[in-house]
Amino acid sequence: MEFLYEYGLFLAKTVTFVLAVLAIIAGIAASAMKQNAKKGDLEITDLSEQFRDVEEDIIHHILSKEELKQKEKEDKKIAKEKAKADKKSAKSADENPKESHVFVVDFKGSIDAKEVVSLREEISAILMVATEQDEVFVRLESGGGMVHGYGLASSQLDRICQGNIPLTISVDKVAASGGYMMACVANKIIAAPFAILGSIGVIAQLPNFNKILKKNDIDFEQFTAGEFKRTVTMFGENTDKARKKFTEEIEETHELFKGFVAEHRPSLDISKVATGEHWFGLKAKELGLVDDIQTSDDYLFSASKDKKVIAIKYVTHKGLAEKFSKAMSMSVESVLGKLMQRNKIFPS
Repeated sequence: MEFLYEYGLFLAKTVTFVLAVLAIIAGIAASAMKQNAKKGDLEITDLSEQFRDVEEDIIHHILSKEELKQKEKEDKKIAKEKAKADKKSAKSADENPKESHVFVVDFKGSIDAKEVVSLREEISAILMVATEQDEVFVRLESGGGMVHGYGLASSQLDRICQGNIPLTISVDKVAASGGYMMACVANKIIAAPFAILGSIGVIAQLPNFNKILKKNDIDFEQFTAGEFKRTVTMFGENTDKARKKFTEEIEETHELFKGFVAEHRPSLDISKVATGEHWFGLKAKELGLVDDIQTSDDYLFSASKDKKVIAIKYVTHKGLAEKFSKAMSMSVESVLGKLMQRNKIFPS
């Protein structure tokens, strides 16, 4: 009887454990299915409110009680006068006053401009609610990359202009090559004094291992249909004819790039700026590549005084494997950082 009791207890524990594991697996599967159905969500942040909160916190720390009371009286007076002015303006216009918005989007581009997936969602969401009285403000950072990727990103920004909504692009660090292809679409470009802009050119480079293959008696065979299906190659022997054709393709891409920039910024001397060179913000303003020298922080803080500034960000859902991989990567980086710090090893 004691054996049967122990066996029954063991069996009950085993069944409970198996059921718990199955429940966890089912939960993970349901979560995965839900994520597949909805790949991401929009995060909306009221930056105007953040600015006010920071300002109020600082004011409460630096002013005395008497000064705070005086300030509160002045703020109430200003708010009352503003409300009267808004009411008078609405009455004369025979309509209710509508608060203008500045929608803020961040784009930090990689080589293949994969961030265009999120950019598309953010712009689509903005276009659903924005009016001509609003503004879209893009904080752009990119050194460029693949033509087709940045071409699509530029087209996404152009959707805003086609909707007659003012578009301002801010460059705090860099908007070169494909990055500037995006920037030139805007109605207005601002840049920090030492931001890097320009690089209106095309570059292509690849190694060739043909001599190494020949030296080691390794044959390389490539089969194509069409004379110029493949021009230059990494493993075959490149011919002058192939090189010439490849150069022609690069030149054609450069002409398209120049035409695109000239179309969106007709005041530019395109022959002067489309040399592949880049310039810092101050010089870029002289050349007409940007309109004003200003950081994104100054612009948004100033805009928040009379407009509602809202940041829009599309965040994609990550699978369990991706989350685990990222967590492991961060753990390794943390351990390596601590080891380097302990042993005083720093990159040169």
